[in-house]
Amino acid sequence: MMLGNLIRLTLVAMLIAAGCVEASTADRLYVSKNGSDSWSGRLETPNASGSDGPLATLEGAKKAIRKLKLHGLQRAIIVSLREGTYFLDKPFELTAEDSGSRERPITYQAYANKSGVERVIISGGRQIEGFAPTTINGHNVIAANMHGEWSADQLFVNNIRAPRTRLPKQGWYTIQSAELGSAWQEGQDSFTFSEGEINPAWRNLKDIEVRAFTMWVDSRLPIESVDEAAKKVRFPKKSVFWLARDFNRRQFARYMLENVREALDTPGQWYLDRGECKIYYYPKPGENWRKAEIVAPTLETLVKINGSADQPIEFVRFKNLIFSHTQHTLPANRSGCAQAAMEVPAAITAAHANNCEISHCEITRIGTYSVEFGAGCRGCAVQSCLISDMGAGGVKINTGSHRTTVSDNIITDGGKIFASAVGVWIAGSPHNKITNNEISQLNYSGVSVGWSWGYAPSPAVDNLIANNHIHHVGREILSDLAGVYTLGVSPGTVVRNNLIHDCRSFSYGGWGIYTDEGSSDILIENNVVYRTRTGGFHQHYGRNNTITNNIFACSEAQQLQKTRAENHRVFTFRHNIVYFDQGSLLGGDWSENTFDMDCNLYYDSSGRQVTFKDTSFDDWKKLGHDRRSIIADPLFVDPTKDDFRLKPSSPAFGLGFKQIDMSRVGPRHAVGVIQ
Repeated sequence: MMLGNLIRLTLVAMLIAAGCVEASTADRLYVSKNGSDSWSGRLETPNASGSDGPLATLEGAKKAIRKLKLHGLQRAIIVSLREGTYFLDKPFELTAEDSGSRERPITYQAYANKSGVERVIISGGRQIEGFAPTTINGHNVIAANMHGEWSADQLFVNNIRAPRTRLPKQGWYTIQSAELGSAWQEGQDSFTFSEGEINPAWRNLKDIEVRAFTMWVDSRLPIESVDEAAKKVRFPKKSVFWLARDFNRRQFARYMLENVREALDTPGQWYLDRGECKIYYYPKPGENWRKAEIVAPTLETLVKINGSADQPIEFVRFKNLIFSHTQHTLPANRSGCAQAAMEVPAAITAAHANNCEISHCEITRIGTYSVEFGAGCRGCAVQSCLISDMGAGGVKINTGSHRTTVSDNIITDGGKIFASAVGVWIAGSPHNKITNNEISQLNYSGVSVGWSWGYAPSPAVDNLIANNHIHHVGREILSDLAGVYTLGVSPGTVVRNNLIHDCRSFSYGGWGIYTDEGSSDILIENNVVYRTRTGGFHQHYGRNNTITNNIFACSEAQQLQKTRAENHRVFTFRHNIVYFDQGSLLGGDWSENTFDMDCNLYYDSSGRQVTFKDTSFDDWKKLGHDRRSIIADPLFVDPTKDDFRLKPSSPAFGLGFKQIDMSRVGPRHAVGVIQ
C-alpha cells in the first residue's frame, strides 16, 4: 500500500511538473463552472471586478483556440478544466480547424496544481429534478416528470448505475417454443412462453423490453402484443438470429424482461413510464434522495474528433478527464447486432484523425462503446485509461484506420445494454498494438481481431496482441467466444505473452484463444491460458497458424479443439504444455494429417491415461503426430494457486520449452485520472 501511494504521488508530481514545463512553452486557457464564454479564459478564477476570468464551456474554449490560431499555431495550447460536471447539450466536435501539430499539440485536460488533479466530468446526461414521493405496487418510491420527447434506458444515482426492473429477479426464463426457420441467421418476431412468465394484464405492455440471448448475440425486443390463450408474445421486429439456444433446434433461447412496472419492488431499482413521461425510483434504505444527483443519459456521443480525407485533424489530446452518460437507441427495424455489437457507437469517436491521444482518462457509466476510431485514423492512442461500467464495450478500431495503440488500460464491466460487445474490437485494420491491458468482466470476447470470414485477402494484418491480462469473459451469458478471438487471413499478427483465464460460455464455445473462420498466418506464442469451459485453444478452420511455447491448462471439457478437416497445413503446434484434470485432451475433428504437432508435453493430473481422440499415445505417434512429445508432470510451482511457472527440474525444458514471464502482463503503471 505504501509503495502504491508512493507511485501515485510520484505520478502526480510528474504530471504537475510536466504541466509546468508545458505552461512555460504553451498558451493556457481555463474553463470553469463559474466562468463565462465572453471572458478571455486566461485566468484560473474570475477577477475581483468580474470583468474577466475563465471560459464556461468546451465550445467557448474551441472558439478561443481558433482565435489564437488566426495567425498560425505559435505555441502548444493547454485547456485546463476546473472541477465539476459539464453537461453537454450536443457532442463536442473538433475538426481539422482545431488541430495541433507534433511540436505544438492542443490538450484538453483537468486542472492540476500542488493539491492534485481536479475531478472533471464531461456528461452526456441530464440531471433529473423535481422528484416527489409516491407509491407504486404498495412501495414508497419517488417519481419525476420527463419533459420533452425523451426516453431513457439507464439511470445513475450518485454515480451508481441503478438497475431497471427485471423479471425474473435472477437468472433467465427459457422460451417455450418458437417457429424457427431453416436458417439460423433468420430471426423471429414472436415466441410462446410458459405459464406465469408474461402477464397480458401488466400495465404499459409496450414499455416492456424482452432481452433474448442466443449463441453470440443478444436481441432487444419491445413487446407489441400478448395472446393470453396461446401464451404468445409478439414484437414489432425480428430477433437478430433464430431464438434457439444455439445450433441445436430442440432447445430454445433464454430471455428476461426489463422495465416491468409491476416488478418495481426492490430498493435501488427504477422504471420508466413512457405514457406518463415519468421516471420512478425506489430509494435504498437511508438514501437521501432529496440531495441525490440523479442523471439519465441523453447523448449518444460526447466528443467527435472528425477530420476529412483531405484535411485530417491532428495532434489533439485529452488527459485526466472523466467521460460519462451516453446512450444508444437501436433503429426501429433492428433488435441488435450480428456480432460484437459492432454497430453501437462510442462516447468518443474519431474519423480521419492522426496522432490524437486519450490518456489517463476515465470513461465510465456509459451506454455505448467507449472509444471508436473510424476510417482514416492513423497513429492514435488510448493509454492508461480506466474504462468501466459500459453499456457496450471498450475500444473499436474500424476498417480504414491503422496504427492504433491501446495500451496500459483497464477495460472492465461491459455489456450492460449490448451483451455481445467486446473489450477491444479490430475490424479490417492493420498495424495495431493492443498491449499491457487488463480486460475483464465481459459477456462476450476480450479481444476480437479481424472482420473477414474465409480465405479472401484481409487488411487486418500485422496486429500485435501482447502482455494483456484477459479474464472472466463470457460470464455464462453468451457462447462461441474467447479471451482472444481472430477472423480471416492475418499475416504478421501475433498473440504473445497474454494471461488468459476464466472464459465461461453459456453453452458451447468458451475458449481461451480461438482462431475462427479463415484465421491464417497467425503466431500464437508464450501465452498462459487456464480455466476455460471448452478449451484453451480452438481452431474452427484456417491455415499456417503457429502455436508454440504456450501453456493450456485446466479446461472443463476438451483442452484443444479443431473443428473442420481441410486439405492444407492448418497449424503447427509445438513446444506447448497441455495440463488438465478433467475432460478430454482433444475435441472436434482430428481425422486428417494436415496439422503438425510435436515436442509437446501432455499431462492429466487426475491419473487417467492420456488419449488422443480415443487413440493411445503410441498409436497417435504411429500416425506421425507428437513423435518427440512426452506425457509427464510439467512440475508447475503451484497450479492449485494458478502459479504456472515451471520448477527448474521440469521435463518441459528438455523439449525446448522456455519459461514464460508473466511479470510484464497488464498495465505497467497507474491508470485513470491521477487524483
